Amino acid sequence: MQHALASSFDLPPRDKPGLFITATDTGVGKTVITCAIADILVRLGLRVGVCKPFATGARSEREGLVSDDAQALAYFSQFDPAIGGLPLVSPILERLPVAPAVAMERSRRSLDVAPIRRSLAAIDAGCDIVLMEGVGGVMVPIDPNDAQRTVLDLIAEADYPVLIVCRADLGTLNHTALTVEALRRAGCRIAGLIVNFYEPDDPDPAMQTNRDWLGRMNRLPILATVPRVSERDLNVAEGVLHDEVRAAVALTDWRPYARPPRRREDRSHRQSH
Repeated sequence: MQHALASSFDLPPRDKPGLFITATDTGVGKTVITCAIADILVRLGLRVGVCKPFATGARSEREGLVSDDAQALAYFSQFDPAIGGLPLVSPILERLPVAPAVAMERSRRSLDVAPIRRSLAAIDAGCDIVLMEGVGGVMVPIDPNDAQRTVLDLIAEADYPVLIVCRADLGTLNHTALTVEALRRAGCRIAGLIVNFYEPDDPDPAMQTNRDWLGRMNRLPILATVPRVSERDLNVAEGVLHDEVRAAVALTDWRPYARPPRRREDRSHRQSH
């Protein structure tokens, strides 16, 4: 049984390989992980394009709304200003720190996907590899006029292999399995799991067993296990990425997991089977 996808975003054709980074919930560390992967790929000499199509909780500056996440992604990817500025990194910004659909409804805006199309077309043309980040979890609503249109619809149409960032502690088995199931029903390719906030010295049996069970339950590789570090030493919005986080993410070569979008007919064939 396939997930019934909402109306198309009509995203432009793209040729460059990419990854879509999602998570089991909000606050799980998607942006930190995306920044770390971008930093590693830049050090390998790649031109890295980053895009977080929806960002809420933006702050007001003289030039308009500004997203800390967009600034962090642009900094660690060394996003080329010749391609475009922060509006390309996060084309849809909202001030309220809630789901995009709710924020747009409160600000009396409709979803305009044209900026997302322009962003992805420019990034694909100017970069070697694309990192696309979601907002919250896969079932977060993104359209104030269609409560069934979620991040999952965007992931499915973007059609990059998906990295799922999940927690290491109690409750992660259920949240991760539900996320994996939703992605599989939508026909998405899943590259693997990234376990965040791991505490090796924590005697909690959930902390010590969840990594193994996450892989076994979901039949997916654990591509990185990232330790919990002090928030004082980890502030990507200020350009601070903890060495232990960078080292944990650097153990994986992310390049083989990135893939370009499949042709639409290939996607349709795979989903029908």
